[in-house]
Amino acid sequence: MAARNRGRLWASSCAVGHSAAFTLAELLVVLAIVAVLAALAYPAYQRVVESGRATACTSNLRQLGVALAVYLGENNNTMPTLKTARASVAEEVPVIDNTLDRYIPTKVVFACPADFGGFAAKTGTSYLWNVTLNGQALASLNFLGFTADHSHIPVLSDKEGFHPYIDNKVNILYADGHATKDAKFFVEK
Repeated sequence: MAARNRGRLWASSCAVGHSAAFTLAELLVVLAIVAVLAALAYPAYQRVVESGRATACTSNLRQLGVALAVYLGENNNTMPTLKTARASVAEEVPVIDNTLDRYIPTKVVFACPADFGGFAAKTGTSYLWNVTLNGQALASLNFLGFTADHSHIPVLSDKEGFHPYIDNKVNILYADGHATKDAKFFVEK
């Protein structure tokens, strides 16, 4: 008896005029909701992707800092004398990518992942050297009269504002070996 009643209920719910399909209006509403959610999620997705690129760039700078430390160890703790950058890889001038390259296992470290302008491909690196440090002894570095704390003396930075979602848009390697997205050249007293 119970099975027969269940059969009747099912048959009556599938009667003519009752469709289990979506109407066009319902489909349009669902599509509109999905589009709005996608539009809201895309900027967050972009921020996450760009944050990852900025982090990889910071890692590259740290590796260049390690390479510079090895260079300094082999050269009486004296900073190399380099050009800030060069116009093309064909130009034979001392820059970071042809001076520190023997201390780096792969050339990928010289390219910021967010370098969509192709600076690394054209010039050999995505990073700029601070020429005010050329030939200076590590123990007595002087940057614009600032000598007290190596954690505030920039050594390398991105060539351009590759990172649109961080405040100053560039990553910086400081003389003490740390790399960060925070520009901090001077300390307040």
